[in-house]
Amino acid sequence: MNLDFSFLDWSVVSSFVAKGFFFSIQLTLIAMVGGILLGTLLALMRLSGKSWLVWPAAFYVNTLRSIPLVVVILWFFLLIPLLIGKALGAELSAIITFTLFEAAYYSEIMRAGIQSVPKGQVYAGYAVGMSYSQTMQLVVLPQAFRNMLPVLLTQTIILFQDTSLVYAIGAYDLLKGFEVAGKNFNRPVETYLVAAVVYFVICFGLSMLVRRLQAKIQIIR
Repeated sequence: MNLDFSFLDWSVVSSFVAKGFFFSIQLTLIAMVGGILLGTLLALMRLSGKSWLVWPAAFYVNTLRSIPLVVVILWFFLLIPLLIGKALGAELSAIITFTLFEAAYYSEIMRAGIQSVPKGQVYAGYAVGMSYSQTMQLVVLPQAFRNMLPVLLTQTIILFQDTSLVYAIGAYDLLKGFEVAGKNFNRPVETYLVAAVVYFVICFGLSMLVRRLQAKIQIIR
């Protein structure tokens, strides 16, 4: 079998791949921000010491971490329309699903980050008259974010890789763009090979940046 990549010019990229690439980036960024925010809330609930907050958060995190993402994507896409009476669309469904799913993983990262802050910092906040929420917001969380930033970014790289799973519900992501181009030019092998290279270059490049950031954070410490 002869491989021919000559058809993959800028017109093909702009017509088929660019749309999927932008959606993959959009999905990654929205799920990252939403996941960190919701994950931080879940982490605080689990660390609150109040059973009526701890148990629901623990159930949410442990349940989603125990189910494959592709199954969650399919469940949400197929079941939610039955409950609300209308379809959400593949893209919106993917954004909501990824945000809710990634929150479970970001929650564990944030919980570890919060626990890595010395207890003395918390007691110092209480000593100057801060409430629990003020201590967390002004003293603990900034340090936790700094400590966990490399891990948060690493999870985001994994999140970007996982965006390829939205093919299961027909969303037009980066991989789908290459697939459509391959079908149109009858060159599926070439397009899948190029897609693998693109994913590798993006993820490997980001991984190198995370390693440099981690080294700088260690120096600051």
